[in-house]
Amino acid sequence: MKKVFIDGSSGTTGLRINERFAGRDDIEIMEIDPEKRKDPAEIKKFINESDITFLCLPDDAAREAVTLVENENTVILDTSTAHRTEPGWAYGFPELSREHREAVAKSKRIAVPGCYASGFIGLAYPLVKGGILPKDYPVSIFAISGYSGGGKKLIADYEAEGRDKKYDSARMYGWGQTHKHLKEMKAITGIDRLPLFSPVTTNYHSGMIVQVPLYADLLAKKMKPEEVRDFFADYYKDEKFIKVMPFGADVEAGGAIFSDGCAGWDGMEIFVTGNEDRMVVASRFDNLGKGASGAAVECMNIVIGCDPARGLDL
Repeated sequence: MKKVFIDGSSGTTGLRINERFAGRDDIEIMEIDPEKRKDPAEIKKFINESDITFLCLPDDAAREAVTLVENENTVILDTSTAHRTEPGWAYGFPELSREHREAVAKSKRIAVPGCYASGFIGLAYPLVKGGILPKDYPVSIFAISGYSGGGKKLIADYEAEGRDKKYDSARMYGWGQTHKHLKEMKAITGIDRLPLFSPVTTNYHSGMIVQVPLYADLLAKKMKPEEVRDFFADYYKDEKFIKVMPFGADVEAGGAIFSDGCAGWDGMEIFVTGNEDRMVVASRFDNLGKGASGAAVECMNIVIGCDPARGLDL
């Protein structure tokens, strides 16, 4: 039985991880005294007595927690932004390639991807690797997420009694093009420049869609959208966490795809829509599932050698 410590267990990501452990008999959750949950000495003790520690913390706190590790056998799974592009850290998106999966399985340091980044990288990495999307393509991203992706403060703002009516409408942010997920989007896919990124949160709890529009004549290979869809289906054919939707799924759904359609689910759907001139590739998933807690548990499962989907909702 593996001993598991969640540093930051009261946060949104930590709570969802705890939910995914319900009923499991192969792990023991180490419970820290709530009064000592910010005591560095106590945290250090728990980390070094654990087989696996999840860091569900702000970036600076996650960096500090890593400095407390003395047990060389303790595996750290960091859900913050702090280590996603750091040397020596495996990037926790095992479906991207055999190399990514092997790195997760063998590493003692695993950085769990960001939610928006997961949606983009799940689309762009295969296209770049397959020689379809040029590395110098001027990428733009439009994405919408439930408000739970903003953490405790934003959740409180949306769920407050008598809340400001502005939260009834779409909250468009990131205007300065400095969103914290941009760095890993560029680094992991290998594209030449940071994407133009337009994120939106709105009035529902969880679930998201990430869209990347593409001009067919700017791609490195001339492909129809149906062919791009078939490329994704072949690329992810053996992956239980990735479901490539049939071409025309948007039409079958009445011409609209709702962003909360995967809420509570731990996988990711991929759509390809459009025509021979312009197309959109999109991913739909739960920002707390494949975009955070679900991805973290999947990585842990790979580390301990059990079914990657154990405890997850697929």
